[in-house]
Amino acid sequence: MTDPGEIPFVVGLGGTLRANSSTERAVRYCLEAVERQGGRTRMFAGPDLDLPMYAPHQLERTPGALELVAALRDADAVVVGSPGYHGAISGLVKNALDYIEDLREDPRVYLDNTPWGCISCAYGWQAAVNTLGQLRSIGHALRAWPTPLGVAINSADPIWDGDGLLVDEPVRNQLDLLANQVLTFAAAHRTAK
Repeated sequence: MTDPGEIPFVVGLGGTLRANSSTERAVRYCLEAVERQGGRTRMFAGPDLDLPMYAPHQLERTPGALELVAALRDADAVVVGSPGYHGAISGLVKNALDYIEDLREDPRVYLDNTPWGCISCAYGWQAAVNTLGQLRSIGHALRAWPTPLGVAINSADPIWDGDGLLVDEPVRNQLDLLANQVLTFAAAHRTAK
């Protein structure tokens, strides 16, 4: 974790195996907002999350898995995004989150007291909202602090333009606010230490 007084480090992860998916773009936008507000970021997009199925009894890890776990170990906050597949988080994202089990014996167990921002994208509100709720529950299970605001995005709406730019002002405002909450809570946690 970052020492007090240093710039907060926020890790983002999410997306699909398809480059520039709606979920990946939403997480990237949120991380860009974190940077505009003074944070440092690292993104693990869909292809970075294409890891072997997590097996706690197998101690060998791929370089990609080691890189993800190391970044999460150092994170002051996490922003996680998942597509809503059949009303639930994707297997790709869930498997990547399962690697957080490797932090179980760290001084900071799992993501204890770490701000946890959640973003879900789905073609329809039901799947988007269900997925958002699951991401928040996973954050609780990992001892993280889900931010008051979670962002559910209905990808059936015209959120992005033809060039992939975020054009929906309410979604943009929500992602900016999520970035602010993640940074604010990361700073508050560092101050409280």
